[in-house]
Amino acid sequence: MGDQPPLAGITVLDMSELLPGPYATQHLVELGARIIKVERPGGDGARKMFPGLFQAINRGKESITLDLKNDGDRAVLIRLAKTADVVIEGYRPGVTTRLGVDYATLSGINPQLIYCSISGYGQTGPSRNWPGHDMNYAAMAGAVAISGRPDGPPEHTTGVPIGDIAAASFAIISILAALRARDVTGKGQYLDVSIVDALTSWIMPRYGVWDLARRQGTETGKAEILQRPGYGVFATADGQYLTLGAIETPFFRSLLRVTGLTQFDDAAYDDYPARKEATDEITSALAACIIQKDYAFWAEAFEREDVPFSRVNSLAELAEDPQLAARGMIRQAGSANVIAYPVPMDGIDGVAAKVPAPGEHGKDILASLDREDP
Repeated sequence: MGDQPPLAGITVLDMSELLPGPYATQHLVELGARIIKVERPGGDGARKMFPGLFQAINRGKESITLDLKNDGDRAVLIRLAKTADVVIEGYRPGVTTRLGVDYATLSGINPQLIYCSISGYGQTGPSRNWPGHDMNYAAMAGAVAISGRPDGPPEHTTGVPIGDIAAASFAIISILAALRARDVTGKGQYLDVSIVDALTSWIMPRYGVWDLARRQGTETGKAEILQRPGYGVFATADGQYLTLGAIETPFFRSLLRVTGLTQFDDAAYDDYPARKEATDEITSALAACIIQKDYAFWAEAFEREDVPFSRVNSLAELAEDPQLAARGMIRQAGSANVIAYPVPMDGIDGVAAKVPAPGEHGKDILASLDREDP
């Protein structure tokens, strides 16, 4: 690994709180950016509401406390923006304009500034001012309609806040692209990241299947999307769970060899649509078979026969998983276990560890401002 992280020299002012913005800037700080976390008096609301979440996604940042309704504090933010590369904010549309820290104002003093707004529904459209949370965004994006049991009602089933993380991911991608564009043009730009738009983009593979069926005069519903033969979560005899993903014919053949389900050992089932028609029967037979043996038996057999499988890890088991351990994904930061940046890169040797106290770096940040702009 090299000594220079990829984003060394990039300064980001993070005016966001809770999850989407801080999750994005946590990755940026791991990539070497300097993140100045601008907190309101009392600090980011996640400090008290979700302390574990706060600690997970605010490591390695500098914190300054500013009341942006106060003229003096707002002037500090504007001075910071004069030399910053990126601003991220997560207010509802119109709030930064009322506060006088919007893109038009800050880019007027720093034309190279990249300004990223992350909001539920975006800065335009009839729903732009609606409040919301992950379930609401997933519903509008179509994710809820195709989640849950294939034959059941719509459900919000994922344990991961997919909307917030999708938006954070697109914010990171767009910020990096804007930094590259700035290298060419010398100009910054405004990025309007909508959580709903980000999740709608994630629906792309499912939407493509549905749209082709529509154009061919057929209809694709949740059952057609979710039902897959040789695919699912199955219980083992020792109370553990494993997943199978034997979708392709060679993998399905390997699955039959391991499980001995000879009733499906028919050339007709080499055709995926034919297997799909028998999804319920295949799934029921697999469940009845797999629960007869312990996880260790199936893990050895599936690995030997090249069947796509994986154990269902609990959160407590992540740090002990040999694959995650080999990749260095769960690391020690003081007394905490933290999840590392997931892509090995030159200049990234460890993880950001320290969680800032509210306003902890305020004096140092102000002192550096005085040195730069006396």
